[in-house]
Amino acid sequence: MQRRVRAILGKVTATPRAVELAVAAARAASEKGATEVLALDVSEQLVITDVFVLAAAANDRQVRAVVDAIEDALHQLGSDVVRREGMSEARWVLLDFSDIVVHVQLAEDRQYYALERLWKDGPSIELPEDVTGPRSAYDSGTAGIAR
Repeated sequence: MQRRVRAILGKVTATPRAVELAVAAARAASEKGATEVLALDVSEQLVITDVFVLAAAANDRQVRAVVDAIEDALHQLGSDVVRREGMSEARWVLLDFSDIVVHVQLAEDRQYYALERLWKDGPSIELPEDVTGPRSAYDSGTAGIAR
């Protein structure tokens, strides 16, 4: 399935496979009600992965549901989680699929840590609007910045 994907702040250097997995993970998260979904190309900054996918959930039950949906979706694409951290508390769960790393956080943690600020040197991967909804401060890179 071909999807329109482009960089917002620069050229995407992540592998096509990583981008495919990131879009699938973002879509699975969105379908379970995750908000503030964002994909960042970190392939120039890190050697261990190409893309970070960030998502927020309202409570620990939703964090778990989002994590399960992402694992199922990526398994169907032939990619299984290599490492999972944080499931016991379900405040911030990290899923390492090698090509991509997914961070599912409680909404308040997602806003507090604003990981996109730490990785702002890499381009954001524009996800299909049915995944992200209308552009938000997270998409434009202005989240957590005082006005």
